[in-house]
Amino acid sequence: MLERLQRKLGLQTIPGVFFTSAGIAVLFVALAVPFDQQVAGAFGQVTGWVARHLGWFYILSVSSLLIFLLGLAVSRYGTIRLGADDSRPDYSNLTWFTMLFAAGIGTILMFWGVAEPVSHFARPPFDGVEPGSARAASDAMTLALYHFGLHTWTIFALPGLAIGYFAYRHNLPMRISSLFYPMLGERIYGPWGWAVDVIAVLGTLFGVATSLGLGTLQLNSGLNYLFGVPNAGWVQVLLITVIAGVAAASVALGLDKGVRRLSQLNIILAMVLLGFVAWVGPTVFIAEGMVQSVGDYLDALPWLAFWTETYKETDWQRQWTLFYWAWTISWAPYVGIFIARISRGRTIREFVAGVLFAPTVFTLVWFGIFGISAIQVEMSGEIALAEQVRQDPSVAIFAFLEAFPFAEFASALSVVIIVIFFTTSSDSASLVIDMLTRRDDQPSLVRQRIFWAVAQGVIAATLLLAGGLDALQNVITTLGLPFCILLLFMAVALYRALQADYRGYSVDQLVRGQVFPEVEAMPEQSEERGNVSEAVDRN
Repeated sequence: MLERLQRKLGLQTIPGVFFTSAGIAVLFVALAVPFDQQVAGAFGQVTGWVARHLGWFYILSVSSLLIFLLGLAVSRYGTIRLGADDSRPDYSNLTWFTMLFAAGIGTILMFWGVAEPVSHFARPPFDGVEPGSARAASDAMTLALYHFGLHTWTIFALPGLAIGYFAYRHNLPMRISSLFYPMLGERIYGPWGWAVDVIAVLGTLFGVATSLGLGTLQLNSGLNYLFGVPNAGWVQVLLITVIAGVAAASVALGLDKGVRRLSQLNIILAMVLLGFVAWVGPTVFIAEGMVQSVGDYLDALPWLAFWTETYKETDWQRQWTLFYWAWTISWAPYVGIFIARISRGRTIREFVAGVLFAPTVFTLVWFGIFGISAIQVEMSGEIALAEQVRQDPSVAIFAFLEAFPFAEFASALSVVIIVIFFTTSSDSASLVIDMLTRRDDQPSLVRQRIFWAVAQGVIAATLLLAGGLDALQNVITTLGLPFCILLLFMAVALYRALQADYRGYSVDQLVRGQVFPEVEAMPEQSEERGNVSEAVDRN
């Protein structure tokens, strides 16, 4: 039946994945529009249960995966390439980084770059820390870097590494289900594999929709500041409609013409904004604060990575850390596939170092300039910044820029950056979802990519109308849990495949049980290292 429907619509998909994912998304919208309060309340209850009973699982999982990736990078497997042994990267390091950043957390940094440090500075989460004190400022920066540094990029890096490895080295389809080939074998091409890919598609849809929702709130605040546009639901829906249209046009152009050029433009504009704030802001104070923040972050990371608020019953971790981890995990399928798509030819060591550390350094610079400057503004008393952030986090960057010369220019530039980040996130996700829902031997149809771009906008608008920021947080904290479990299985599958690869076996031999630990062939001694049997029909 699904095959007939696909032929009638003229689509090129894996019907079980495409129509199941699309059907669940449509069902959610159909229920959430007339029953918005009930849906928001149900997700709120589930999120509360997850936070109370499984918050520790999120914390332990992400920190353990960080240790796993660092171990791979320095191990004997670090020299294995994502591709043939003689392959080389498709993109230069600079282009690679700009695409990583724009498709990763650019929108998130624009939203939280000022809001999070100021929030923690005014309301410290730790006992005995006085609000507005030097200790509160130090803790605020440490927490911001913890949330957006190595841990966030661990969640992106693991699926990116695994997908790139299995796709480029073992010729498996670039889908999440391929990562479980060492465990499931040919069953990844049936219902088991489809179920994995459906989870990945839904996580991507709702994760990106959450980011689009936050970006819309911030964009609405910026337009209100610049032109007096009202902060209202109908305005936000209109903004999502316009941006979804721009994203659809960009996604029709493809990766190199659309996403690549927008990413490069946006990193330039982001650097201009950073340079502007560093120039007109407290430059020496920023430099001193950045140096201290590095030390504070590295000092606190070992205990902070496993901190679970065990002896203090509050809602702080659910609202901040658990939300961030679940949100990032929901993005992991899309960002992972996107990173894999642009990382062919790199060694595991290069990949881990680049994906973990380069964006973390940029995050340090971003929070160092925006966060430290915002704390200084709050300390000076020039603007009641913390109170404005408490009332509406989406106004944070615009309220902050009021403390500097040329505030309208900087705010207008911020709006442009938000729009482009908005667009690159949406069209990158649309490209990836299309890859997840079709076979490798099928062409990528423009109308399918446009469908997913529109779906993201519709879900974002639905979530905003169903409860705004609270609804976004509750839905994503709940939906991030299934993929968090998949991430752990993914790490196991990747490690097993790397062991076989290093000893000169293919993943097919691993699946058939023909890999024997006692045989330790050197990588160069086996001509079949990394090859997969041509007899296997990949789709």
